[in-house]
Amino acid sequence: MQRVALVQEAQPARRPPPGGARVQDNILARGERDFLDWLCVHMPRAVTPDKLTGFGACGASLVFASYAATRLHPLFFWLATLGVVIHWLGDSLDGSLARYRQIVRPRYGYFLDHSVDALCNLTIMAGAGLSAYIRLDVALFALLGYFMLCMYVFLYNHVSQRFQLSFLALGPTELRVGLIGLNCWMYFSGDLKIAIGGETFSPYDLVLCGAGIVFVCLFAVNVFKVARKLRREDASQSRPSGSGNRPLL
Repeated sequence: MQRVALVQEAQPARRPPPGGARVQDNILARGERDFLDWLCVHMPRAVTPDKLTGFGACGASLVFASYAATRLHPLFFWLATLGVVIHWLGDSLDGSLARYRQIVRPRYGYFLDHSVDALCNLTIMAGAGLSAYIRLDVALFALLGYFMLCMYVFLYNHVSQRFQLSFLALGPTELRVGLIGLNCWMYFSGDLKIAIGGETFSPYDLVLCGAGIVFVCLFAVNVFKVARKLRREDASQSRPSGSGNRPLL
């Protein structure tokens, strides 16, 4: 009996599923949630969360191809906009449908969803950089800033069990709406050029560059704030019981 107990103790404990309380204070969160709940109720049984994830990835691929095709004709900006909507629908609805049908696979869903998100974001922004009016280096800089902010979200979720989906009252849905607005602006305004420091940029480049700077700043500010908070908490927990209020070196 003792031998069996030792074997059982040696087995690694199953980790709890990833993820935590969702912090979603973006402007469109309530309306989006109501719409997604309605879709879940009326969704055919043949539609599954995995199929929706693939549907969203197809939308990102359509965005890439459409952006590249804008070099042939600006009308492809509208097809890129359709791709953004398809990507939003698949990406936002897959997890919602799994929770509604109570078929959640926490670790698998978390791993697959965020892996596909990263690939789709790269596909979309690479496509934007290959479009008629946006520089590739600018598009990838904006993507880099967004990925840094995502890194903060995952790290913060790990140390606090709070999954922060919005910053400055904006979340992924608002960013997609902004991308649709940028598509409309590029279609109606066409090729605009601005010379800065011997380089040629478009106003659309400046918007994406500004977005990238905001992402990087949000990353830096939030990392500094959370690191200070965790440092104080860990110091108080590691303080010996008899140390009183003596300052730590």
